[in-house]
Amino acid sequence: MDNFLVLVRHGESEWNKLNLFTGWRDPDLTEQGVSEARNAGKLLKNEGIQFDIAYTSMLTRAQHTLKLMLEELNQTGLDTIRDQALNERDYGDLSGLNKDDARKKWGEEQVHIWRRSYDIPPPGGESLKDTAARTLPYYDAKIWPDLKTGKNVIVAAHGNSLRSIVMKLDELTQEQVLGLNIATGVPIVYHLNDDGAVLEKRELAG
Repeated sequence: MDNFLVLVRHGESEWNKLNLFTGWRDPDLTEQGVSEARNAGKLLKNEGIQFDIAYTSMLTRAQHTLKLMLEELNQTGLDTIRDQALNERDYGDLSGLNKDDARKKWGEEQVHIWRRSYDIPPPGGESLKDTAARTLPYYDAKIWPDLKTGKNVIVAAHGNSLRSIVMKLDELTQEQVLGLNIATGVPIVYHLNDDGAVLEKRELAG
């Protein structure tokens, strides 16, 4: 199977820049985020990869990132599926708060636990385990069948929804995934075998 899965976290958002918990809130990209998205598209174009289908979330920053990448790839008419299953982790009561203010309110240790534990959600929100519980079944039911039929697939989504997918593909433990950070606007290129196992993984930088 000589096709590719490419995962890209959206470019810097307005709330990334302001150091706010974002989750399901819907800010757009900053100027830097736009630049990151365009650069990601250029990197993929340099690789010579053309896509058969795209997946993204219901949130503007991921959709805008995908749009800009596809413009650079001259694939603006690409069949695109948007689904809430690929949304960022819901930060619940933390959404919209400055991360430093949240630490003052709940304490450094508690906020760190909410951000970095696998299965402890913030009040009213989701843990990484909860995010994976919607993202991974979607991957298995929708994205993997496209890959298995030989399609090149691009997924433009979010740090935590993509961490869930990378956790599966890279066979990471719950402890290992806690140390995984996915940079904004950096394409992760997977070459998979017929069983969905990873033959090669590369991150495109430059």
